[in-house]
Amino acid sequence: MKGVAEEPRTRSNELQASVSSLGESPSFTVDYQNDCFRKDGEKFQYISGSIHYNRIPRVYWKDRLLKMYMAGLNAIQTYVPWNYHEEVPGLYNFSGDRDLEHFLKLAQDVGLLVILRPGPYICAEWDMGGLPAWLLKKKDIVLRSTDPDYIAAVDKWMGKLLPMIKPYLYQNGGPIITVQVENEYGSYFACDYNYMRHLSKLFRSYLGDEVVLFTTDGAGLGYLKCGSIQDLYATVDFGPGANVTAAFEPQRQVQPHGPLVNSEFYTGWLDHWGSRHSVVSPTQVAKALSEMLLMGANVNLYMFIGGTNFGYWNGANTPYAAQPTSYDYDAPLTEAGDLTEKYFAIREVIKMYSKVPEGPIPPTTPKYAYGAVTMKKLQTVSDALDVLSLSGPVKSIHPQTFIDLNQAFGFMLYRTTLPMDCTTPTPLSSPLNGVHDRAYVSVDGVRILERDKVLSINVTGKAGSQVDILVENMGRVNYGKQINDFKGLVSNLTLGADLLTNWTMYSLSIDEAVMKGLLGEKELALFDPPQPADLSPPAFYGGSFVIPDGIPDLPQDTYIKLSSWRKGQIWINGFNVGRYWPTRGPQMTLFVPANILSTAAPNNVTVLELEGALCGSEPCTVEFTNTPILNATVQSDYKQHRRLFPVFYQHINFGFLYLTDST
Repeated sequence: MKGVAEEPRTRSNELQASVSSLGESPSFTVDYQNDCFRKDGEKFQYISGSIHYNRIPRVYWKDRLLKMYMAGLNAIQTYVPWNYHEEVPGLYNFSGDRDLEHFLKLAQDVGLLVILRPGPYICAEWDMGGLPAWLLKKKDIVLRSTDPDYIAAVDKWMGKLLPMIKPYLYQNGGPIITVQVENEYGSYFACDYNYMRHLSKLFRSYLGDEVVLFTTDGAGLGYLKCGSIQDLYATVDFGPGANVTAAFEPQRQVQPHGPLVNSEFYTGWLDHWGSRHSVVSPTQVAKALSEMLLMGANVNLYMFIGGTNFGYWNGANTPYAAQPTSYDYDAPLTEAGDLTEKYFAIREVIKMYSKVPEGPIPPTTPKYAYGAVTMKKLQTVSDALDVLSLSGPVKSIHPQTFIDLNQAFGFMLYRTTLPMDCTTPTPLSSPLNGVHDRAYVSVDGVRILERDKVLSINVTGKAGSQVDILVENMGRVNYGKQINDFKGLVSNLTLGADLLTNWTMYSLSIDEAVMKGLLGEKELALFDPPQPADLSPPAFYGGSFVIPDGIPDLPQDTYIKLSSWRKGQIWINGFNVGRYWPTRGPQMTLFVPANILSTAAPNNVTVLELEGALCGSEPCTVEFTNTPILNATVQSDYKQHRRLFPVFYQHINFGFLYLTDST
């Protein structure tokens, strides 16, 4: 392993030394006359792979980067998610797993150049496309436009970020060769040229005139019309299903000279809860990659490793379909960084066009099956309000949104009472589709309201009966015109023909309560009687396990499987591993990286089960296994989503085709 690590560092140093020996500063430019990039004066073709540092624990950054280098890549591409670094206005976090500068240094040490995509909007199947939710404090804000409030926030953020990355530009001795401005803007409804001009000037003012700034859009003239502007190099993206020559034609029409660039060559595709796990054959990826490299095109493989949407960071598409915790993407390196057949197929293609590093490839990290862990029921959400709602109750005639109560993620409890007797089933409805995104209604039993799917349920009860509605934010829309995605009860509910009013709302700090161990066990039986058909009130469960002594190299990565559970959130030692939803699939296991586990103390597991664990007559258990299951779709009710690959119309018109999912 030491030899593998040393080689890339040597190569990186040699590259810089060769420039210094000539007495020249490092340079990376566009050669329009010869349709290529030039690095230090020499013709250069990049073969890059996407890796998102925000989806991979810091302790694994070097392992993943080394594997990418050993595949023959000479560059990587990464986004900078604004909301990951500025969750609260004016408070910036670039430490730990958010240490962007450390990631850039590691890439350079390994011998990889960097293509940086700092947004401000990134899409990336990330919550709200990387834009911070607090922007929605202005309810009518027009995101990704010259809206003065949006521009003011962007200017402040970029005033923090861009000076930080300037030392890492290639001409300044760093690894960054190109910087993207915005992302696929041609796919957005606003088409605000002044916005793109403003960003172009902003980036230039901080980064200088030498850096290559570029845009990325779908490979169609319709996308490039609004996505590309003068002084920014226009690139396109498309997958292996495309006719490569035809796919590059729109770029050539708006960018007659310069290198061909596919900024997102799709090695796989994203998943949604309830849809099939996306799989793309290694043969198909290898064939298209070879065609592009033969043409001399520059290619970024999106994704080379997908990683994990830990916590609440996943995004969603419309009609509302949230992406799961895993962002495996069927990429050449799996979610856990494992080597795949696709990895080696790509490496063989790259060998045909450039030199691939010699020496051993870092191996797949070992996984360990820690076995079953018994879980005890602790408290329902309603019972635990005193420790979950640190800010206390807020009263209002009408329901308020998450942002109204200064909460970005997770869950919020809305409480009111039935204003009348409902002796016969009475519709409780969200007539304006205002439940964002899934609500657990507790009154005379538990029922579910769900955005775009279940807008009305029948309830019974006496006047004055308490109504608790736990609303889950399942991830903000990350693509399209609906990225202004407010969460909670975003419009009024009705009971029969009448508005429900007089709400008491509790902003829930569940992550903080879990981390501080505030959810103690109440006087409850070890397990509840089985409830196979009906839903149970949302409740917390807890358990722990000890990693065995006498086994070397522990802890190791693992996966947690919740086969008998329905839907919820899981924490291990206070770390939010993510969402589970085995009753809908396709993801059945959650990746648990070794760095959050302990060999020195018991490992605490906390589960928030939203619908009721189907534990039968035995205590509830979760199981730690060494094998991931990402393709076990149980239910599929999502009718429409962005399709895998582009489809051509006539000769050059090109776009994503939206089709009904047949599963």
